[in-house]
Amino acid sequence: MQIGVINTLKNGGECFDHVAQFGLNVCQLQSWDVDLASPDIADAVVKSSSAADVGICGFWGGYPGPSNFNFREGPVTLGLVPQEFRAQRVEALKKWADFASRIGAPALITHCGFIPENMTDPEFDPVVEAIAEVASYCRERHIEFWFETGQETPVVLLRTIERIGTGNLGINLDPANLLMYGKGNPIDSLDVFGEYVRNIHVKDGLCPTDGDNLGEEVQVGQGKVRFPKFLQSLRNIGFDGELVIEREISGEKKVEDIRQTVQNLRKWLDDLK
Repeated sequence: MQIGVINTLKNGGECFDHVAQFGLNVCQLQSWDVDLASPDIADAVVKSSSAADVGICGFWGGYPGPSNFNFREGPVTLGLVPQEFRAQRVEALKKWADFASRIGAPALITHCGFIPENMTDPEFDPVVEAIAEVASYCRERHIEFWFETGQETPVVLLRTIERIGTGNLGINLDPANLLMYGKGNPIDSLDVFGEYVRNIHVKDGLCPTDGDNLGEEVQVGQGKVRFPKFLQSLRNIGFDGELVIEREISGEKKVEDIRQTVQNLRKWLDDLK
C-alpha cells in the first residue's frame, strides 16, 4: 500500500508542491471547477507532475450546482440524484473523464449522491442509468469510474455497481464518510463490496449524535475507523492500492495533521502481519 494525499488542481496545473512537502510521490487530484477541464491544463498537469515525480492515482471531479454535504439539503443537491441537475452533471463528468484520461489517471471519481435505498423507488433506475452513461463514457476512454463512499449504504452501492455492470467500476472507500453519514462500519463494509475497493481516503470521523447533523470529522486515529484493524482487514482481502490522506480543515493545523498521519500510517503498515 502506497501513501498519498489529496491534491487540489490549481495554478494552471502546477500544483504538486503540496504533495512534495510531505515527502510523498502519489496523490489523488481533485477539482470542482469544470472550466479547468481543458487540454492545456491537462498537459500542464502531466508536465508538472512528472517534474515533481508525483503519480496521480485517480482524479476526483465535481460538478456544477449546489452541493450540500448534510442530511437536510444533501439528498436534493448531491451527485446525479437531483433531476434538476442530472443532465448538466453527466456532461460535466464526461469533461472530467476526458481530462482524467489525458493526464493518465486510472479513474474518474465522484460522489453520486443519496442513491435511493429502495430499488423500487421510481428514481432508482434513472439514477443508475445516469451513472451508467458516465461509466460507459469512461470505459470508452480506457479509464474506470469509481464511487466515493458517503451517502449510500454498502449494499446500495453494491446493488448499483451490479445493475450498471460496465466492468470498469470501482470504489474509492472513504471510511470516515460511512461513519459520519451513519451508513455503515468501514471494516464490515469490506464483506459487502471489498472486491471493488480500488483506493482509500485516509480520513477519520465519528457517528452522528442526532438525526439532523453528520458526524464530526477528526484527526486520523482519533475517530471510530480503527485504522490499524481497518488496514489489516484491507490486507486480508488482498488490497494493495493507495492510501490517500484527506483532512477537511484548513491552515497550518491541516498540514500538521497530514504530517502526523503519514507517520502513523508508516508505523501501522510496518506493524501489519
